[in-house]
Amino acid sequence: MKLKDIAKLSTRMFKTNPARTWLTILGMGVGIAAVVVLVGLGFGLQGLLLEKIVYGETLLSLSVVNPPSKAVILDAAHLASFAKIDQVKDVSPLVSFPALMTYGGLTGNVFLQGVNASYFRYSGIITEEGELFKDGEEEQARSSVIISKGALKLFGIKNPSEVVGKSVRFRVFVPKEGAAETEEVSLNKDYRVRGVTNDNSAIIAIMPLVEFSSKFHIGHYEKAQVRVIKSEFLDAVQAELVKQGFMVTGLSKTVDQANKIFKGVQAVLAVFGGIALVVSAIGMFNTMTVTLLERTNEIGVMRTIGGSPSNIKVLFVSEAIIVGFLGGVAGIAIGVGIGLLLNALMNTVASHFGGAAVTLFKFPLPFLLFIIAFSGIVGFLTGVFPARRAAALNPLDAIRYK
Repeated sequence: MKLKDIAKLSTRMFKTNPARTWLTILGMGVGIAAVVVLVGLGFGLQGLLLEKIVYGETLLSLSVVNPPSKAVILDAAHLASFAKIDQVKDVSPLVSFPALMTYGGLTGNVFLQGVNASYFRYSGIITEEGELFKDGEEEQARSSVIISKGALKLFGIKNPSEVVGKSVRFRVFVPKEGAAETEEVSLNKDYRVRGVTNDNSAIIAIMPLVEFSSKFHIGHYEKAQVRVIKSEFLDAVQAELVKQGFMVTGLSKTVDQANKIFKGVQAVLAVFGGIALVVSAIGMFNTMTVTLLERTNEIGVMRTIGGSPSNIKVLFVSEAIIVGFLGGVAGIAIGVGIGLLLNALMNTVASHFGGAAVTLFKFPLPFLLFIIAFSGIVGFLTGVFPARRAAALNPLDAIRYK
């Protein structure tokens, strides 16, 4: 049987039984749509967790903090020892003191931090408005600060662009050396807001480390980002830092673990969607079986005029694959449409209440292509049994069947 004939005979159902055919496709599409929406939700949740991560140097950095026991502390000597490790390219520390920030006549509690420009690259900090400090420009930026989006909430500011370029002042609570008390130090200087980071949770203001160290004595640092030369050295450098008594985390491992978790989440969601798909596949199988009974006489005629059992089998399997494929296309259209609609609704609500826009449903192209191929396979599987029954019919019995 020629391919043209197979295509012509396999699509006859759109003319002979259009309503039933399209309803079968729609039923298959609903099952596919359930899978698309639920797995798309899994991709969206994964994206929400990882989209803030800046790849590149961030994944080549280790975050080092002081242990709870304070058996060792991050001081200048330890930072120098970190830099001497063969596989380490750079070390960028962070120091932090509690402070009061005054803006527009209002005062709120923040943490004033001092960092070098490289710290932003290694830790993955990005701005929502304005810009970060740049390498080699720390001296020129000594009168500038960067504040977090979370700090804006203290002053009732919803739009970060409102504060960029404006001036703020600080009163800092500096720990007394060798004592648990702090003393208040007022920085009698206006600092211009250079940028606003996208961090909603942290309430911080950041100035260049060179400015911070000129105002206060730094006995120890709160954190340090250790930039490793290549990813294969991460484990070795981490082991060396842990050996010195510090707590070390690597963003690359966190990302790997998160991806593994979300693969499991996507699999669970796919199972729930698969239940609807199984129901749709059963309906499609039932339709193909009914079609077999209705076309028994036709099969007998085709056999008596020379059609082979393999021709009959190919015909039924082709019909099932076409229905399954179209069901997959319909399911993708329905599922992606529902996801985009929900994204738009949530972003509308979020913007109305001053929140950030998010993409809760994501549909990667490879996933959609897989769904189309998978729907064709489901169609093939649902058509195999009816096709075998049709090919096994006795031609004379089929002609006499009523």
